[in-house]
Amino acid sequence: MSDTGHLPKPPPLPGRRWFLPSAITAELDPDSVGRTGRPKRTARDWIVDFTCFLVAVAVGLLGADALPKEPNTPYPLEVVDQWLGALACAAVWLRRRWPLGLAVAMVPVSFLSNTAGGAGVVALFTLAVHRPFKYVAWTSGVSLAATPLFYWLRPDSDLPYVLSLAFAGLLTGALVGWGMFVRSKRQLMLSLRDRARRAETESALRAEQAQRLAREAIAREMHDVLAHRLTLLSVHAGALEFRPDAPQAEVARAAGVIRESAHEALQDLREIIGVLRASGDGPEETGRPQPTLGALEGLVSESREAGMKVTLDNRVTDAGTVPASVGRTAYRIAQEGLTNARKHAPGSEVTVTVAGVPGDGLTISVRNPPPPGDVPHVPGSGQGLIGLTERTTLAGGHFEHGPGEDGGFQVSAWLPWG
Repeated sequence: MSDTGHLPKPPPLPGRRWFLPSAITAELDPDSVGRTGRPKRTARDWIVDFTCFLVAVAVGLLGADALPKEPNTPYPLEVVDQWLGALACAAVWLRRRWPLGLAVAMVPVSFLSNTAGGAGVVALFTLAVHRPFKYVAWTSGVSLAATPLFYWLRPDSDLPYVLSLAFAGLLTGALVGWGMFVRSKRQLMLSLRDRARRAETESALRAEQAQRLAREAIAREMHDVLAHRLTLLSVHAGALEFRPDAPQAEVARAAGVIRESAHEALQDLREIIGVLRASGDGPEETGRPQPTLGALEGLVSESREAGMKVTLDNRVTDAGTVPASVGRTAYRIAQEGLTNARKHAPGSEVTVTVAGVPGDGLTISVRNPPPPGDVPHVPGSGQGLIGLTERTTLAGGHFEHGPGEDGGFQVSAWLPWG
């Protein structure tokens, strides 16, 4: 969730994108990058570039005006100085494309040409804005190291030597500081934009995860509810198929169980589909209340009416004190255990044991001995025990299942209560 490559594409920039530097628009809007791979200059870039050019020309003209006052500068050197200054001013337009190369080139040019000082100032400031500090430190350090020799060979007629050095050092520090401030401000803007994009991505992922968890909860609920009903249908339909000569009363009872189970299954299916159609509603908001531990006796009675031999050992004195989530999980465990016993061990006597007190937790187990005879194959998903394990883990408990000592099967769970 944190990988930049997985961040969504940033939204289009507002209409005032012309007011932003091209270095910012290139990061915020990749479509602003031209075919050459360089960001397209905005109106602000053109204004700033033209201003920098004017600054370089103005400083160069001041330097050219001071050349005749230097006694140690011959006329040919003045001509060379002015030509170098003019070329340096023209090179200012390349400062965005090659900020480091221009700044490095301006160090010897500014040493040789007094009129190139303005272009050197612009190049150093551009380097501080567009490149890391290590490049700025090396370039400005070399320039400052050459300053004493420059003013020794070409002293300023208006300022003493020491003041000239101090002014050069102060100007260099101000340019570097100003450029680094602009750079840090831009990086902060990009960082905040990137952080906002990450927050939007994480929010979308959380919403997607919540939706997935809700769907998984609905799927578990569908399995727990419908598996019990459909197993009753399968078992009694199979009994009618293999025993066509059964007594009329037994056939009527089996048909009644089939009809009732089909009706309940359809009702449960309607409610679950209603949950899926409702936006954001969970299984808790269905029309029928969710089962709790108090509904366990009804589940056992229903299984007995279906022909199962079930013994309920409920040692919980007051089922109403059990938290609803814990009681619902215990109910689903008993329901799945009875469903599996009905499918895989028909005719066996099933024992459901529930015990626990607040503070010690709630334990529930469903045990059945081996089936007394051959068991016809009953189709199933095989995901019930996996779902119970996940449901129990989410409730903060632990779930176990496996063969019993007598060759039967047992499921048991411990759930926190307290």
